Amino acid sequence: MTEAGFDPKMLEALVCPITHATLRYDAERQELVSENAHLAFPIRNGIPVMLVDEARQVE
Repeated sequence: MTEAGFDPKMLEALVCPITHATLRYDAERQELVSENAHLAFPIRNGIPVMLVDEARQVE
């Protein structure tokens, strides 16, 4: 687990809620990034928030 409590092994089970593609873990920003959807989902208190309304746009 990371210092924030997110277990990177969760990436094996989590997918983008829009594209259903795999996600990339950005440890520095504490986000899960969907390259295909151009969205970054926040990780708060070690828990990924997989809501489109909570995601930010990325290039």
